[in-house]
Amino acid sequence: MSFLEVLYFIIPSAIFYAAPLILTAIGGVFTERSGVVNIGLEGIMIVGAASSIMFNLAFADQLGDATPWVGLLIAMVFGIILSLILAVAAVSLRADQTVSGVALNMLGLAIAVFTVKMVYDKGQTDSITERFSRFDIPVLGDIPVIGRMFFVDVYATSILAIIVAVLAWFVIYKTPFGLRLRAVGEHPMAADTMGVNVTKMRYVAVMISGALGGIGGAIYAQSIAGNFGASTISGQGFMAIAAMIFGKWHPLGALGAALFFGFAQALSVVGGSIPYVQDVPDLVLLILPYVLTILALAGFIGKAHAPKASGVPYIKGKR
Repeated sequence: MSFLEVLYFIIPSAIFYAAPLILTAIGGVFTERSGVVNIGLEGIMIVGAASSIMFNLAFADQLGDATPWVGLLIAMVFGIILSLILAVAAVSLRADQTVSGVALNMLGLAIAVFTVKMVYDKGQTDSITERFSRFDIPVLGDIPVIGRMFFVDVYATSILAIIVAVLAWFVIYKTPFGLRLRAVGEHPMAADTMGVNVTKMRYVAVMISGALGGIGGAIYAQSIAGNFGASTISGQGFMAIAAMIFGKWHPLGALGAALFFGFAQALSVVGGSIPYVQDVPDLVLLILPYVLTILALAGFIGKAHAPKASGVPYIKGKR
């Protein structure tokens, strides 16, 4: 297998595995830019994964190929509902945002596993039959070298994740909404003085993160796992948070960092088919994504600066 063939094999896989991380990390960018720390992305992904798989199993016969896509909408709704718990606790009640996020993770897992146990009378669901399909992009797939690398046999979820990242960049940096969002996260009192509703902006940002986190969990469950159990989402939410920090709270930075982690995940799964990499012990490949997450945070967290008001509850009239 030549080096080019290795790239043809590993790059589409990396983007495929990165898609859930990209969407969830972008959700984290929105909350942090508004001044709210969302540690609960893991729990939101879990609820999104569980709800989408259960919907997929229940309606696959009626909806056919559209089932996974409708499953994304279902996951988005449940992600928003769960994120509202964080919004009430962190924004309205001014509770500690880190503790609230950890509680959200525990609650999301408990609700998902309990519901699966009640519905299926076992610890995990059956495997779904309707998954996201792959396709070739006309014209672009014929471009020498990069055509086969990026536009042949691609998943629609990979394209969706990249589109959302670019759209998020446009919204945050090129629209009045994005300006208000960043103002609330940097200096909420100044934003409030200028007539921006700080509470409303933070609620909207947390709900956006819930929507994107739910979709991220649904994509992971319906395209990678194929079913749902207690260990289906096992650290992906925290990887998304790491990608957000590694990307310096910027949508495109988070996209690049998520692709980096997706590459590590792809190596852990398909590495046995790649020359030289196949000689690396399986255990090393399995822990590689988590080790890279730790190294990335250890190397960059001191160099990256979060929005100034991130994690700080806003009390009107108080500095």
